[in-house]
Amino acid sequence: MPDIRVGAQIFDIAFHPTESIAYTGLLSGEIKAFSYDEQGNYDNKFTVRPSKRSCRTIAVSHSGDKLWAGGKGKALHVIDVATGVVEDTRAAAHDAAINRMRHITPHMLATGDDDGVVKLWDPRAPEAIRAYNHHFDFISDFLFLADKKQLVTTSGDGTLSVIDVRSKKTEPVAHSEDQEDELLSIVPIKSGQKFVVGTQLGILSIFNKKSGWGDCVDRIPGHPHSVDALCTIPSRYPSAQSTILTGSSDGIMRAVQLFPTKLLGVVADHGDFPVERIAIDQNGEGRWVGSAGHEEVLKLTDLNEVFEDDEEEEEEDGAEGKSGGEDEDKEGSSDEDSEAEKVAAVKEDAGEQEELDQEDEAKEAEQEDSSDSDEEPQQKKRKRNKEVDPLQALKKRKGRNEVDAEPSFFADL
Repeated sequence: MPDIRVGAQIFDIAFHPTESIAYTGLLSGEIKAFSYDEQGNYDNKFTVRPSKRSCRTIAVSHSGDKLWAGGKGKALHVIDVATGVVEDTRAAAHDAAINRMRHITPHMLATGDDDGVVKLWDPRAPEAIRAYNHHFDFISDFLFLADKKQLVTTSGDGTLSVIDVRSKKTEPVAHSEDQEDELLSIVPIKSGQKFVVGTQLGILSIFNKKSGWGDCVDRIPGHPHSVDALCTIPSRYPSAQSTILTGSSDGIMRAVQLFPTKLLGVVADHGDFPVERIAIDQNGEGRWVGSAGHEEVLKLTDLNEVFEDDEEEEEEDGAEGKSGGEDEDKEGSSDEDSEAEKVAAVKEDAGEQEELDQEDEAKEAEQEDSSDSDEEPQQKKRKRNKEVDPLQALKKRKGRNEVDAEPSFFADL
């Protein structure tokens, strides 16, 4: 899809949860909405400017009918996405510029400002529900843990904290140690058992849910500059549990696999402009990933082109497993047939040997009767033929010694 030019630096991007609509918050204070299709065509749906100050952050409601915006003006604005009209404005929502916001439940919105203050809002009420002051630098990102009803916040003060949104206490349930680096973004991996945090130095810090939130359990270097944005990939891809998208200030959005660590490739290149926001449409399960830097364009990249090899490998593995099972069945049946043929051949040889022994004994009896009558014929005991075990005969077949001589030779002895 061609780049969508917006005319100003993009601070934040968001997508409609069900429709192909992208929203951008701009340095000029404007909010622009664009519709797009699978063929790469796009159209400007509306442009609205709720404030003359820059719009730093936007968030779409769960139903997709409202768009919330905040920025340097310290106010919260509610926009009707159907008409592009500002429905409500909550002035002085924060005492500092609002840097980040996220809808965590249908009736709860989280906002964070440059002073490290986090506030929870009910969209139906004019005032904030609670405010948290345990961070002392800007709030960079939010992550909501739906199973625990907990909100994880990352901050420029080098720490992250965990807030129980059900509790009325204004203190976090967990607060990490100082990581000695600005924490800029956070995403879950491994079904929410581990969490990846992007930092100013380009290190990916790994937190383990079982080990607690006190300190990271691993640090993964590799990015040459800060990791400003992180995003998980849709669950339909085989590597979704361990693969993330990273936006760095070197202008490159990468696909990175963790455990084991591997750079899968470059998803988008913004040149010399840093990548500060990444989002995937259709609630993170869509086809298009949007990325924004400082070059005044919104890039939409087709994820199917990036991860199509993973889908092909999964299909090939399934086909190989199926054909492998058929081959094993064929080999097993052929082995059984050859084994049966060998046993039958051994039995046939044993039968022929027994017939030959019986003929030889009959000949020897006739020779003894026709020998000299003065000499008493020697009575011989008839030996019982030993049964031949086909399996033993298959291992080692014993030979017979045969002597060609006249019958009278044995009578004179």
